[in-house]
Amino acid sequence: MVDRKIGWYRLPLPLGIQVLDGVRSFMRAKNLYDTSTLPTIPQPSPEPPGVSYLTARTADGTFNDLQYPLMGSAGTRFGHLFPLENAYPEPEPAILEPSPREVSRELLGRSSFLPAESLNVLAAAWLQFMIRDWLSHGTSPKENPWLIPLAPDDDWWQRPMQIMRTPADPTRPPGSDNAPPTHINTETHWWDGSQIYGSNAQVQKQIRSGQDGKLLFTPGGLPPDALLAQMAEQPGWWIGLAMMSILFALEHNAICDRLKAEFPTWSDDDLFDRARLINVGLMAKIHTVEWTPAIISHPTTQAAMRDEWWGLQGERLSNLFGRFSDNEVISGTPGSPTNHFTAPYSHTEEFVAVYRMHPLIPDDYSFRSAADDHLLEERQFNEVTDRSANSLLERITLADLFYSFGTSNPGALTLHNYPRFLQQFKRPDGIVIDLAATDILRMRELGVPRYNQFRRLIHLDPVRSFEELVPAEHPEWAEEIRRLYNNDIERVDLMVGLFAEPKPQGFGFSNTAFHVFILTAPRRLKSDRFFTNDFTPEIYTRTGLEWIANNSMATVLLRHFPSLRPALRGRTNAFVPWARTSV
Repeated sequence: MVDRKIGWYRLPLPLGIQVLDGVRSFMRAKNLYDTSTLPTIPQPSPEPPGVSYLTARTADGTFNDLQYPLMGSAGTRFGHLFPLENAYPEPEPAILEPSPREVSRELLGRSSFLPAESLNVLAAAWLQFMIRDWLSHGTSPKENPWLIPLAPDDDWWQRPMQIMRTPADPTRPPGSDNAPPTHINTETHWWDGSQIYGSNAQVQKQIRSGQDGKLLFTPGGLPPDALLAQMAEQPGWWIGLAMMSILFALEHNAICDRLKAEFPTWSDDDLFDRARLINVGLMAKIHTVEWTPAIISHPTTQAAMRDEWWGLQGERLSNLFGRFSDNEVISGTPGSPTNHFTAPYSHTEEFVAVYRMHPLIPDDYSFRSAADDHLLEERQFNEVTDRSANSLLERITLADLFYSFGTSNPGALTLHNYPRFLQQFKRPDGIVIDLAATDILRMRELGVPRYNQFRRLIHLDPVRSFEELVPAEHPEWAEEIRRLYNNDIERVDLMVGLFAEPKPQGFGFSNTAFHVFILTAPRRLKSDRFFTNDFTPEIYTRTGLEWIANNSMATVLLRHFPSLRPALRGRTNAFVPWARTSV
């Protein structure tokens, strides 16, 4: 009630944190819905891989929950945050109204770059790196696409525009169309580094060296050409994702070296399994206490995210004495008891929807030398994707690439700032898509409610007018949205509302999106036994827990690229703009 009437962000810090904790508890009870209860073709039980699953993550995410071994594994369904009667997509033609293409053209497209000046481009690269770990709906079939009529003045290359549909759920039996549609996650739902380690044993075999637990690297410090070429064939591969993937593959190998020195008799599998746990633990910590406070830098959320990891006892006491209590409020989520709350763990379609943050991506890139800031190359987004990203890795050192991203701003998450190259994005298979139009239609297709209904279902008041929806500095947006949505505030798409609404102090994204994260962000940790019951020295080793505790994004960067030290001087968070090294 306090949050709805006043807003947590308007309260003094201690009271604001209490309100957020109350919101989280309420949503844990009211906003978790299990789609595995819907009609399902019986699935075979997974076979345990020896006994290693007891102390290590499996390739496909099975056996994280020992009682329900399929929970969260690759090939299982996305859940929902709302009662399932709200998960039906609108029928045609309503689902196509207003035209997703017109939403893209009129409200989303970038005419000039609007920077997020408190962040650097590593924040954008990091987000996609995390999303590649968490989720994918898989490859869309080319048959039976959505057909989008075009305006007479639209010069799109095909008429009508075609948007491929989300793949159907292969676990749904015939004749179950009366229930809400469901979709599967082709990645594991767990926070397990599957963007590096893969979500099946075949991928793991391809990336491992077979010696000392390490991942494959060439003498030049890059993954093998064949592996990079394979990555370039996947939609979404760009230089930012390549940089992050390589950085944390290098970190995995550094962890292996440390473990090998301490445990010289360990096998290749022992070293790999432990290094993966430690590497993933460090990534989860970086996301929780560095990336998130950088993009939502309100004092209350900065404190709340640190509390999420260390609890009220704080970092210093946690590092000195360990946990004081099993209670996550007192001692943080890592190491607290596992709890799925009111539904088996999975990512949800609503979580996927609010993480569609493509405006973070710039269209234009200046690559500069970390030594003296001199210009090396200037490129546009279509020149840093797919195979072109791999060519860039051959021409520009990783240190210079990270320096260039660290000293540049991403885009602001707002209307009229969607990357123009993503509105005419050529996929590796040659198909050209408008990703903004696709984002809009995906939310509708996956049964995610429109903006006002979404707010009601996460216990926020709906906006009453177009003027209330937009920030004071952009009153013209109200008329633009009103015109496109035919003066019906209830028809405004979720993504339009998320990008339009006024943001709390220091926030890079909307308060509406944040309410989803209040529930889902800690759940990624709380449901995972490797972050809870098994976040122990017996599983990670004491060395492993110390590695997680003592490292940050900056220390990872400096371990592998010490020439970045001048640019990172004085920076306590590697996702804020770095110092330039020009003399």
